Amino acid sequence: MPKRNATAAVIGAGDFIGSEIAKKFAGEGFSIYAGRRNGDKLAPLVKDIEAAGGEIHARSLDARKEEEIISFLNDADRHAPLEVCIFNVGANVNFPILDTTERVFRKVWEMACYSGFLAGREAARLMLPRGRGNIFFTGATASLRGGSGFAAFASAKFGLRAVAQAMARELGPKNIHVAHLIIDSGVDTEWVRQRRLEALGPNALDNPDLLMPPSAVADSYWQLYQQPKSAWTFEMEIRPFGEKW
Repeated sequence: MPKRNATAAVIGAGDFIGSEIAKKFAGEGFSIYAGRRNGDKLAPLVKDIEAAGGEIHARSLDARKEEEIISFLNDADRHAPLEVCIFNVGANVNFPILDTTERVFRKVWEMACYSGFLAGREAARLMLPRGRGNIFFTGATASLRGGSGFAAFASAKFGLRAVAQAMARELGPKNIHVAHLIIDSGVDTEWVRQRRLEALGPNALDNPDLLMPPSAVADSYWQLYQQPKSAWTFEMEIRPFGEKW
């Protein structure tokens, strides 16, 4: 594969979406910096990328801690210029409003909104002197509407969208592409499959095309990266063809 003198950082490199993003950009020649709360769980991703001839640096990362985000992104940028930063931290929980504790609400906000602000700000700090870069945020259906039981998650995702939008308006004229990707569907993971079976019954998985493959999310991020600056998208919504919206 052609090697680039550039790094792509994936914050929230989980087993499904985050790992597929890392693999996609590694396959396109980027050096990957991948972080998640438990860095030991990154071992399969490291093995896959290195087996394919790619380069990855994996570590434990608590994205809610400013000093860890700063260290992580600075190390990535020192290795090779930080070209892409993708914030993909989840925090999807569902509690009735009376069961939503103060701790749950605050923690979800810290994970899905506050940590996104930290990641975006520090990525911008590194990219602005060079006058180029890409900062992308993973959103969800809850970025646009609050559903029953999703007061904590939706408020955090609403907030993340606002952070991304404000950054896009400020940084776009400085040649930094900021985009927000809304995943308006279930993603094909074991957790989502189990939830669908519990909610919809034994036939819930009969049509596999109604769940989005994690690789499709990674491909969408690659499409955003490839856009010419004369036609940048701030917000992209993706959903399977059969998803109601």
